[in-house]
Amino acid sequence: MSHGSAGLMVSVSGIRGRVGTALTPDVVARYAAAFGAWSIAQPGASTSIVVGRDSRVSGPMFHHVVLGALQSVGCRVIDIGLTTTPTCQLAVEDHHAAGGLMLSASHNPIEWNALKFIGASGLFLEKHEGEAMRALVERGIPYVTWDKLGTIEEDAYAVQRHIEKVLAIPYIDVPRIRARRFAVALDCVRGAGAVILPRLLEQLGCDVTEINMEPDGRFPREPEPVAGNLGELERLVKNTHADIGFAVDPDVDRLALVSDEGKAIGEDYTLALAARLVLRHRRGPVVTNLSTSRVVEDAAAEAGVEMLRAPVGEVNVAVKMREAGAPIGGEGNGGVILPEVHLGRDAPIGVALMLQLLLEEGRPLSQLVAERPRYVIVKDKLDRPDASLDSVYQALRNAFPDATLDTQDGLRLAWADRWVHVRPSGTEPIVRVIAEAPTAEAASELVRRSRVPLDALRS
Repeated sequence: MSHGSAGLMVSVSGIRGRVGTALTPDVVARYAAAFGAWSIAQPGASTSIVVGRDSRVSGPMFHHVVLGALQSVGCRVIDIGLTTTPTCQLAVEDHHAAGGLMLSASHNPIEWNALKFIGASGLFLEKHEGEAMRALVERGIPYVTWDKLGTIEEDAYAVQRHIEKVLAIPYIDVPRIRARRFAVALDCVRGAGAVILPRLLEQLGCDVTEINMEPDGRFPREPEPVAGNLGELERLVKNTHADIGFAVDPDVDRLALVSDEGKAIGEDYTLALAARLVLRHRRGPVVTNLSTSRVVEDAAAEAGVEMLRAPVGEVNVAVKMREAGAPIGGEGNGGVILPEVHLGRDAPIGVALMLQLLLEEGRPLSQLVAERPRYVIVKDKLDRPDASLDSVYQALRNAFPDATLDTQDGLRLAWADRWVHVRPSGTEPIVRVIAEAPTAEAASELVRRSRVPLDALRS
């Protein structure tokens, strides 16, 4: 994680910033050109780069910039237009492209946008790859002459191929799901979900009631699909007597659930419930990040498999999944990764897994959640101090000598039924403090005690 020009956030997953201040057309052009040139120069790489964008208001403008920038370094651009991040990742694999560029600031507020860099494997760039690519921005970009400029072609079928891959998951019983005719409430927050989820749900025979479907990026609420932002969907589930409510973030890699009782159950349950289903059909460890709820650990324990934790960031989880041969993994923010389809967080996959789970269980989601152990996660964030966080980590070790330590990403302290994780954000200039315990009081107390050395460093 480093900071580029005035407020530009440069991280393992790409660059992001506020449109018109940190993120301007010239910044986007430079990074897109550097990414294109670096990608097609890799040994054995093709010259193709896939480009997609989510529905953000600034998306069409930056989309034009990216297309031209990639042509300027000799790339063959495959433009998939308005789409989701997982669709873009899959299209890179389908086209055997050298890489992919997704224009999306994910769940950030409306004034942000970002470039997400996807490698030839369909995974986001790893740390060493990102560093090598960014070196071109500093060193100078190898633009081509007029006779070697790249071309642009459109691929209108990326979304349909994505849907077909989801429906082809071996243990998704499409005929039985169709026959069950689930009543579904759907909130796409005026993001890219509108281009894929209605089609997927239609092919799964669901009766769908939709809100916030116009993909114009004018988010009607905070775009992150956390429980507190889903009041409108909760009411819709109640009013339509839906079996389940689905909410996604603007680029559709995160899925949050609302139960049949009209209650947002918290996005950590998405991965826990998906793991519960997948582990009936596949054996192997579950991988998630250090800030994910114990409900996922419980699902792994129940299936008798190991639970592995990786640093926060989708690519870190994906790489560990690949190494461990994990059949399921993801992040507690509603990001489900099913390697049988691809190593990326994918809300459409999550939707299919949830419907299959409801089918197999034959009882409502509210019941499935009620019988799980309950924990409360409390998340706090504060401005990042200028000083190193090492003294904070040491103070926390001293304050909690009985905890199990994990130092892969900041510091995570764990006990039998609770944990706290302190880490600098990779996407904003803040430090996150996340704790989980059986009660809100206990979790808040962990956050409070962990903030003490941080506040001391900032004062």
